[in-house]
Amino acid sequence: MDKFTSLTGVAAPLPIINIDTDMIIPKQYLKTIKRTGLGTALFSEMRYNEDGTENPDFILNKPAYRGAQIIIAGDNFGCGSSREHAPWALLDFGIRCVISTSFADIFYNNCFKNGILPLVVKPEELALLLDDAERGSNATLTIDLESQTIKGPDGGTLHFDIDPARKHILLEGLDDIASTLKHDTQIGGFETKMAAERPWI
Repeated sequence: MDKFTSLTGVAAPLPIINIDTDMIIPKQYLKTIKRTGLGTALFSEMRYNEDGTENPDFILNKPAYRGAQIIIAGDNFGCGSSREHAPWALLDFGIRCVISTSFADIFYNNCFKNGILPLVVKPEELALLLDDAERGSNATLTIDLESQTIKGPDGGTLHFDIDPARKHILLEGLDDIASTLKHDTQIGGFETKMAAERPWI
């Protein structure tokens, strides 16, 4: 998993409340267990017309936001079913951070497992960030995980809170397996001890 230390990029405004995981990646794309290739299907029902052509009105199809790495979203982002394909699709598209006032718990947890930073901010802070994002490619946000700050294009800075353990996971780029292997020596010692004390297991 790629480390997340700091990110400077264009933020796409998506002020829709209750964006669920089916909107993020519709069910017909869940046949694969690969984490790659899902970026083209991200928000597909909003991104594409019925004939498969791009919907020019959707935010990520607009030239200023095609390379967006940050989404500024409405309340309760990632609700609905617990599909891990949702963060996979976001990451494959290039999204490394989603900012909202609230997230569904399972989606929130899955983001950290896949190298995406989900940031919770106050409603008044979200309004400021949406205003920045509306300026398009001329305005970028800088998110610094170490200092836990979001810096706007005009130099204004917001502070965000994050659980220290989750912060460590992203800074070090550790998925669940890598986190477990950090304790490989202790695990090996425990297994050796158990084999000696309980050889029948």
